[in-house]
Amino acid sequence: MIRLVCLLLTLLSASASAVTLEQLQQRFASQPVIRASFVQVRSIAGMAQPLVSRGQLLIAQQQGLWWHQAAPFPMTLILDDHRMVQSMSGQPPQVITADSNPQMFQFNHLLRALFQADEQVLRENFELNFRDDGGDGWQLSLTPKAAPLNKILNRIDLQGAAYLKRITLDDRQGDKTEITLSDTRTQPGQLTDEERARFAAAQ
Repeated sequence: MIRLVCLLLTLLSASASAVTLEQLQQRFASQPVIRASFVQVRSIAGMAQPLVSRGQLLIAQQQGLWWHQAAPFPMTLILDDHRMVQSMSGQPPQVITADSNPQMFQFNHLLRALFQADEQVLRENFELNFRDDGGDGWQLSLTPKAAPLNKILNRIDLQGAAYLKRITLDDRQGDKTEITLSDTRTQPGQLTDEERARFAAAQ
């Protein structure tokens, strides 16, 4: 599930005070780099207490997603079009490629459409319910209608204003994951040397 959550965080780039998906898509191109803090709360059926994690994320159009969980334990995940690399302290990195897991990368391709707010692809794969809440606020509910999403999720709910603020995942096992984003930053508009090194380390 953590991989699914990380992939869905690519939605962060679809930030806007827009009233249509087309406007969201247009704004995507103007924000090549997004940085934010996250709190992820996962409520699991049968467990009294939710699982809570915190950290930082970075999304770059060309390089992909860098997700660093600081608590409750350090974990770093880097995802691009070709591979996913997960690193934990004291353990060798785990690498998954498009060749070794084509279904996951098919799923990734679909989520990149979300990343770009690609209305055509979204409508092919989801039932959409978009609402302009006024005052810069908006909500978008996505009900999957195609595999593999409809085998995993009941619905994805997004809420935002100038930026995406919350992602809620309602999965078919009865679990619920809520990701709250804060301190979102788009400057500098290019990766720093240190940020480039993060992605280079996964090559």
